[in-house]
Amino acid sequence: MARSLKEYHSKRNFDATPEPSGKGGQRGKAHALQYCIQKHDASHLHYDFRLELDGTLKSWAIPKGPSLDPKVRRLAVHVEDHPLDYANFEGHIPEGHYGGGDVIVWDRGVWIPEGNPQQSYEKGKLRFRLQGEKLSGIWNLFRTHLAGKKEQWLLIKSADGEARPEAEFDIVAALPDSVLSDRTLAPKARQSTKAAKAPAKPKAKTKPQSLSGARKATLPATLTPELATLVESAPSGDWRYEVKFDGYRVLARIDGDEVRLFTRNGNDWTAKMPSQANALAGLGVQSAWLDGEMVVAREDGVSDFQALQNAFDDGRDEAIVYYLFDALYLNGLDLRQCPLQERRAALEALLAPSEAAQLRYSADFDEPVQSLLDSACRMGMEGLIGKRADSLYSGKRSSDWVKLKCQQRQEFVIVGYTDPKGSRSGFGALLLALHDRDSGELRFAGKVGTGFNTATLASILQKLEPLQVPKPQFSRPPTGAQARDVHWLKPVLLAEVAYAQMTRDGVVRHSVFHGLRDDKPAKAIDLEQPVNTSKATPRKATPGKAKTSASRESLRLTHPDRVIDASCGATKRQVAEYYTQVAAWIEPHLKRRPVALVRAPEGLAGELFFQKNAAHLDIPGLVTDEAAGQTVMIINRPDALLGAVQMNTLELHTWNATDQNYDKPDRFILDLDPDPALPWKSMLEATQLTLTLLDELGLNAFLKTSGGKGMHIVVPLTRRAGWDEVKDFAHAIVKHLAGLFPDRLTSVSGPKNRVGKIFIDYLRNTKGATTACAYTLRAREGLPVSVPIRRDELSELKGANQWTLFNLHERLADSDDPWADYGATKQSITAALRDRLGGD
Repeated sequence: MARSLKEYHSKRNFDATPEPSGKGGQRGKAHALQYCIQKHDASHLHYDFRLELDGTLKSWAIPKGPSLDPKVRRLAVHVEDHPLDYANFEGHIPEGHYGGGDVIVWDRGVWIPEGNPQQSYEKGKLRFRLQGEKLSGIWNLFRTHLAGKKEQWLLIKSADGEARPEAEFDIVAALPDSVLSDRTLAPKARQSTKAAKAPAKPKAKTKPQSLSGARKATLPATLTPELATLVESAPSGDWRYEVKFDGYRVLARIDGDEVRLFTRNGNDWTAKMPSQANALAGLGVQSAWLDGEMVVAREDGVSDFQALQNAFDDGRDEAIVYYLFDALYLNGLDLRQCPLQERRAALEALLAPSEAAQLRYSADFDEPVQSLLDSACRMGMEGLIGKRADSLYSGKRSSDWVKLKCQQRQEFVIVGYTDPKGSRSGFGALLLALHDRDSGELRFAGKVGTGFNTATLASILQKLEPLQVPKPQFSRPPTGAQARDVHWLKPVLLAEVAYAQMTRDGVVRHSVFHGLRDDKPAKAIDLEQPVNTSKATPRKATPGKAKTSASRESLRLTHPDRVIDASCGATKRQVAEYYTQVAAWIEPHLKRRPVALVRAPEGLAGELFFQKNAAHLDIPGLVTDEAAGQTVMIINRPDALLGAVQMNTLELHTWNATDQNYDKPDRFILDLDPDPALPWKSMLEATQLTLTLLDELGLNAFLKTSGGKGMHIVVPLTRRAGWDEVKDFAHAIVKHLAGLFPDRLTSVSGPKNRVGKIFIDYLRNTKGATTACAYTLRAREGLPVSVPIRRDELSELKGANQWTLFNLHERLADSDDPWADYGATKQSITAALRDRLGGD
């Protein structure tokens, strides 16, 4: 194999290119043979077809890509072997290096050769079946006798049920994107079919040499915005201050003549703002991601959130102005690693020629910050946004961007409303609530009864009435006179409210309504607290409740900068921050369940320890108990969770029973574990087949990604059956499925038994066995997360490691609990169910 990769190594400098060197990329013998097709935009756009054989990837460059038409013969130029781990490579090879350009994985899966593959390869005549995300059926590779520097082969589709005439379906054009990520390779100008439709205005140009840190990159499908931290006073240093607009944060994606407008949570609002989209199209950029705020101004020039809402409600987008303040991508360049002042200079130059009334550049002001803030407050503005002059764009909440507010103002969850009194129509006041940062509990936060007019009272009431529920949907609701004539609501609507102060009990005073919001999920709304910039430490406020849980700030974290995962640079501090963030989400899945820890004292590069008892662990708040002759650990509180992180825990695995009865499981789990070479499509099919059988049995099941290669199907149970009965029933389900689909599924463990198949692991249902907990990190490169999903999300998944330590916050901010009905599910394993499985 070393000799086979000699040419590969000789052509590359692995200190300069992100391509894998091939070290450690070998696999055991018990696996199916993998293939991949990589779309490669180098000196010319082409497709690299790679088949695993004898420990490497045999490779061919196919200029036009594969065709499903048996009448079409595609030239395939034989190139050097590549290492096996190249099959998952996506990224940018720097210009000036061999193969410089962008690479995505266009297709991947399993190839099944007919006959002896080594002999067929030597003879130059390979016939094989593909089982991939995009390609399937029988294919052929033939070596020709055409002269050239490299061997010339032909790739031809066999005439089978998967074949299609190219005039009817061109798979390369129809399915251009990656199967591993959201990446795509947009055709460059030399290949663009959109050039004839592009705006006549000259393309805006950005000089790479004027943007330090800019790099060539394809335009991503989605982006998350950088968010500002509320502070008590202006920080020291070199900062730029802009007006804090009272509007909607919107990111614009421009790809040729296509413009899309997204809210901060990724909702597509292009249809709501066609005038702004058209104005952006008129800029004439080839590609861009721009960041800004949608605003409607009053006559005095101050932004008015209620007027903005009215413009949306009335369909009058011509009144909306898009104030742009940052450029993240521009004409093929990723600018996020450029200093702020350089990004803004590029944006200002882009907007300068525009005469569109809907677009404005958000200028910064060269005045002392206190003077600016005083002026903003006198004019009735919200305040200022400050940005560190040399800061990079992080795509998350950062201390490099800060908010200075004139008054206290934020979103609240609407949990009820009162009847109107006197001559007032609609309603009297809205009852407000906020989530407790530590417990996640929704808590009453007062009322707001001013800031409405006759029109808003009527329009808001129409939205409130369908949400009525018979009793309060939060803890400790008001009582007595405060609760009289209250109509309680499902807590999903948000109100933007200004207030003078908040009492020790967490109730707002002198509140004024400014508008409804629908750009954030209700679950994400808690009390926004300013940071003391002299210490740069957030103040954790829990109105009306004593502190009983630990925050990351109060935890003594040793070696916080230790790198846990060198592949992504994640540190122990970031692991602690992650578990702080998800504490309220993971707690219901940990509470009262024995837990085992996967610890990584030296990070992923060192030895991992799987620990089931608390020996030698100093974790505050950790509960220990006796279960079946063994001492188990239980994590019921956030301080115990973060204490486990301090002890270098990465993963948390839980039992299928709780301390209510260790001998009676309250769930069973089916863990779908694939041959790693199988395409993700096979996992989706196997998951759907398993769910279909459970549906036929009348069992309600819940899904989560494993964070690795597979899926976990969790079936809640009423505590009646013992461990052996539950395990036997799970085994019967797996055997039944494997009997129906023996070519795809297996009920027998071990790598050699799952070659080209998916093993449905029922062994997790033994007493003392554990499964990765929902929302736990996984000790794998990139630190992926095991994440609960809704069934209707299954087909949209790109992999079981789709969410990681770095991007899960995006999902939590824009998603309700997909397992909200889990606790209300009551079901048991009955004799009738066992009989339906053939008595197994």
